[in-house]
Amino acid sequence: MTEGLIPLRVSNKKAYVWDVDDYVHDMAYVCGMLTGTLPRLSQQNVFLGVPLLLMPEEVVFLVQKGLACLVDDKKAHYDPDLPQLAKWDHSRLKTIKHELALAEEEQEAKEHQYTTMTEEAVRKRKEREQKKASAASPVNDSYRSPTEPAENMSAHGNHNSVSDAQHGRDPFGTSKATFRGATYTVHVAAPSSELEWYQQSLHSFTTLESAREAGIWDYPATPEERARCAVFHDLREKGYYLDVGIKFGGDYLVYPDVFPPPDLTRDPLRYHSHFVASVIPSPRTPLQPMEIVAHGRLGTGTKKSDLLCEWDEENNIVMCYSIEWACFG
Repeated sequence: MTEGLIPLRVSNKKAYVWDVDDYVHDMAYVCGMLTGTLPRLSQQNVFLGVPLLLMPEEVVFLVQKGLACLVDDKKAHYDPDLPQLAKWDHSRLKTIKHELALAEEEQEAKEHQYTTMTEEAVRKRKEREQKKASAASPVNDSYRSPTEPAENMSAHGNHNSVSDAQHGRDPFGTSKATFRGATYTVHVAAPSSELEWYQQSLHSFTTLESAREAGIWDYPATPEERARCAVFHDLREKGYYLDVGIKFGGDYLVYPDVFPPPDLTRDPLRYHSHFVASVIPSPRTPLQPMEIVAHGRLGTGTKKSDLLCEWDEENNIVMCYSIEWACFG
């Protein structure tokens, strides 16, 4: 049974969270990385959206805790038949017509609001436009009739605009076609779960073993990967949030403890991490003194403490050692 579980849609051995509601729920346990962009969004490298790409360790943690299931997204889609396509197309056209009707109502409301402008508002608007025009192109004064003063022209323009407003005409040359040419925003349903030819339940896996047998997931497969999963699970169970730490020279960034229960005032998106964690696969893994010095210096240079996290697979124990650079003498 996959009801109530977060669907992690797997593509090319990577797991994504596509639904916004699942993303909000997911954030109570893991961080992930937003990767979605819009083609015409000027700041798409700053503000990203769904899908949320999860680290393999996050996927393993969620599945082992019984919070998520893995979905073979490619096989969950099958070719629709003609009746299904016709039904989907009819629903799509119905939605588009509804959006167009709403846009037409909005345009008519704008037109009605414009035509009900008071004479005083029309006069003031005309005066502002004349001031802007005279300031922008003073050379136009040379074409004015020498026998007609500027005051008379202004008064004549105001009289015309008021007269036009009284007769329901547009004194500024704005026709109804301007509103008719406005663009519409048509919302098209995007989630695959709403499609009749998408069968998620038939291609969902609630355990790592079943997903491995189906060939969609094979992490962890090596001692190093198992050590990373063990360290991630241990720190997460102690209440820490973990994110990718490659930019700081480690495996994970470790944020303050917020679980349980989740404390939204200490959101990892709003606060800096406290530790940079590096995974040591086993107690027999050689570690040179210069490496320890480098870890300590790097952590201090980034204003964090460095964690050396050792995984003992035989005894199923994770040991963490904090390193900080200190002055001597």
